[in-house]
Amino acid sequence: MTDGPLHGLRVIDAGTRIGAPFCAGLLGEQGAEVIKVERPDGGDFLRELGPFEDGYSLWWAVEGRGRKSVTCDLRSEVGQDLFGRLVANADVLVENFRPGTMEEWGLGPADLPDSLVYVRISGFGQDGPYAQRPALDRMGIAHGGLLHVTGDLDGPPMRPGVTLADYLTGVFAAEAAVAALYDRDAHGTGRGRVVDAPLHASILRIMEWTVAAQDRLGLVRERTGNRVRDAAPMDNYRSADGRWVAIVAGSDANFRRLCDAMGRPDLLDDHRFASTADRGEHADDINAIVADWVGSSTAAEAEELCLAAGVPVALVHSSADIVVDEHVRARGDLVTVDDPVVGPMLQQAPHPRFVGESLPTPSGAPRLGEHNEEVWQGLVGVSDDEYAAARDAGAI
Repeated sequence: MTDGPLHGLRVIDAGTRIGAPFCAGLLGEQGAEVIKVERPDGGDFLRELGPFEDGYSLWWAVEGRGRKSVTCDLRSEVGQDLFGRLVANADVLVENFRPGTMEEWGLGPADLPDSLVYVRISGFGQDGPYAQRPALDRMGIAHGGLLHVTGDLDGPPMRPGVTLADYLTGVFAAEAAVAALYDRDAHGTGRGRVVDAPLHASILRIMEWTVAAQDRLGLVRERTGNRVRDAAPMDNYRSADGRWVAIVAGSDANFRRLCDAMGRPDLLDDHRFASTADRGEHADDINAIVADWVGSSTAAEAEELCLAAGVPVALVHSSADIVVDEHVRARGDLVTVDDPVVGPMLQQAPHPRFVGESLPTPSGAPRLGEHNEEVWQGLVGVSDDEYAAARDAGAI
């Protein structure tokens, strides 16, 4: 990226997998220069995860984009020295090693410049009884409470379809990094901050009323499937042509609109559906009526009638639907990224955007160590002899 509000900012991505790299990537999509530091023997683990095109990870192609790649063995003294010199030229460092690891390598916050915004993503945070536990995305959604409330009422807990805790933590961490940069630069303190962003806490923060209801009412929130507590009709309904239609009509106003769309004004006089509370109590009844109506129509017909009546509705889109959707295309929500390995590839566009502006299309995900000479010699100032020695020692 060469433009955007964060142009001139330099971010070091020392993370792996998703959370920390995604944080760095978001800053990059807003204009920051992102330099990814990878282990010499294989690089980021995301490079090894499918699906693959001719052995090339498409996951890496998306989440590795918009940054430069250098290799550096942080477990070696030579690598630690090089990394410290690199970070001295940066504004933000993002990492997701187990707490204490960077300190063991002499690369903790106390070892690096005070001006650095040091973003630390972990499973359970930098302190507390669980800080040293191994943790991936599922530990975050489990410990944060989301896994308990996801799935059908009578079924097991069900993970979301994407690695939500990692991505969400990356978003929260990027926001905190920008806040720390604003404090450092706009307030003239010249001092960075250490951001502590654990996976479980990101999930916990989006758990709506769950904790308050536990505290005040002793209410344990449980799974409700595709419905919500105390409001109906709302569900994903199967159409006659085998598609799914998402309808939300829990409020009185939207319920009246849905009755109009279905041609069922009689439902407004049914005592079971007189109020939001009544419909919540008789959710199975009203959802069954809506399911029968959608099931007698094609998805397009049900959507058209709902939209004409002002009912919140959306067809459940697969990836095949997304890439041809007229709204997604019209807004520019997809871009073609020139990947250095497999060529032009359709991907999600940078998000969010600023009104009246479009952010540059990210560069393709780099090959492992593609920018070693540019960064180590051009930016850090490593001499030819030192570079050769580090390379021969396996430090880069």
